[in-house]
Amino acid sequence: MRKALRWLLSLVVLIGIGTAGTVSAAGAATAAKPQATDIKDRLLAIPGMSLIEEKPYTGYRYFVLNYTQPIDHRHPSKGTFKQRLTVLHKDTARPTAFFTSGYGVSTNPSRSEPTRIIDGNQVSMEYRFFTPSRPEPADWSKLDIWQAASDQHRIFKALKPVYDKKWVATGGSKGGMTATYYERFYPRDMDGVVAYVAPNDVVNKEDSRYDEFFETVGTKECRAALEAVQREALVRREPLEKKYAEFAEAGDYTFKTVGNLDKAYEAVVLDLVWGFWQYQPESACADVPDASSASDQAIFDYVDSVGGWTSYTDQGLTPYTPYYYQAGTQLGSPDIKQPWLGDLSRYGYQPPRNFVPREIPMKFQSGAMKDVDRWVRHNATRMMYVYGENDPWGAEPFRPARGAKHDSHVFTAPGANHGANVAGLVPAEKAKATERIQAWAGVSTSASAKPLAPYDAKLDRKDEQKDLTLRP
Repeated sequence: MRKALRWLLSLVVLIGIGTAGTVSAAGAATAAKPQATDIKDRLLAIPGMSLIEEKPYTGYRYFVLNYTQPIDHRHPSKGTFKQRLTVLHKDTARPTAFFTSGYGVSTNPSRSEPTRIIDGNQVSMEYRFFTPSRPEPADWSKLDIWQAASDQHRIFKALKPVYDKKWVATGGSKGGMTATYYERFYPRDMDGVVAYVAPNDVVNKEDSRYDEFFETVGTKECRAALEAVQREALVRREPLEKKYAEFAEAGDYTFKTVGNLDKAYEAVVLDLVWGFWQYQPESACADVPDASSASDQAIFDYVDSVGGWTSYTDQGLTPYTPYYYQAGTQLGSPDIKQPWLGDLSRYGYQPPRNFVPREIPMKFQSGAMKDVDRWVRHNATRMMYVYGENDPWGAEPFRPARGAKHDSHVFTAPGANHGANVAGLVPAEKAKATERIQAWAGVSTSASAKPLAPYDAKLDRKDEQKDLTLRP
């Protein structure tokens, strides 16, 4: 009788385990908390995630969030900081684009081109050390490409259970570099990478490709006109620097970091040719003033419109200290000769060290970019690079491993500058790029090679705020 009773009880327990799945019976099932279904609740249930604000947008939910990150991913116990990110939520059943500019993050809803191509969600990450995503006190030695990639990896791992479909990393310029470095250090995270206009300065001291670019870009007449304005701005240094001093005084601008007004003045003038081709269409050649007859004010105003007189003031440099620090420690920076200036230049292209406060130590690591370049050349899989024909940053591009097994691609948009995108490619390449991005994201490819999401004038507008100094 006792044996029969024990057998019956065992059977009841087994039935209970089978019914409940992992833990038995009604008691445990009743005690379990119901899983959150609202997307905000699911996001805020992630350990370390907190809400800054939610902004309404038709067809989406948009969240500005903070996520707690280790200051040093190698030693997580040595302090944390809050990193800002945004989530443009469409549907957990859709794929996700992981976007970063490599700088700060906008807190207004917007879509990158891949997000529209795949009609997906978008997660946007603020790069570490750009305010407010900066540890206090700031240990600048913890600002490097591996630490930043590890930030991205942790955010992906935290969000993947919520957005469990395919992910594609993307970004333009320094954001394209960031997407590349993330793939290099965490190649198992993403299902594809779409990097726009991403520079690849492998050997920092070798910049001849940039010089070759400026010898052939555009027309001979346009190049000559720009060079003449540069020369004239240095020939008229004294009267134009007087205007610059008045400009600085009126705006309360200072020059402590770069050293003095003269260095800042020349830095802006020497950026003129680069800045023109980085941002202006070739049709803007018609707007270049005739240096031989233009007034001092006309020269001053034109240089400002292309380069921005605030660029090398303390106020203009401070928001970009993290970029210049990285340029002077790992990323490298271009140094072009500009022989048409002769002996008019006093300083030449000034190095990143000149644009970072002296109390921040810097030491260049020559192996960082060589390592990334080597990895991309031999190991890149499902990586796409899009460059602009007239963009100086494309003079030193990434060259990913080729072949069917790698499924990697490089495209160049004819006549395009630093705003090059898939939409600007020739039709056959546009169709191929669109198809590959959609395939990587695991969505049905568009027969017409168009983005799956309709154009939205507000969400899909290009950022009108130009990065007016020599930054990618």
